[in-house]
Amino acid sequence: RRGSVISSWLLDLTAAALAENPTLDGLAGRVSDSGEGRWTVKAAVDVGVPAPVLAASLFERFASRGEDHYANQVLSAMRLQFGGHHELPAGDVLEAGGRKAE
Repeated sequence: RRGSVISSWLLDLTAAALAENPTLDGLAGRVSDSGEGRWTVKAAVDVGVPAPVLAASLFERFASRGEDHYANQVLSAMRLQFGGHHELPAGDVLEAGGRKAE
């Protein structure tokens, strides 16, 4: 990547994650949900403030469940690099309505 016109901290983290785990073994690509995104989007709706990026982010979080896509695995690897965001098992992820999945 050195010498590229595209340079960023997130790309560096992604490169480090791929160097450590090139096959992304052990990463399902699920993004956990603590409920904060739901609360933020709901609050924006309640007061009539547009928050399209937050809503899209929340919906992408939902879309990551049950899908074993390489792109989501790369995002999980990057999240692990920048803050130790480990994937939680399905039962530890909040589902619709703020309930834990069973």
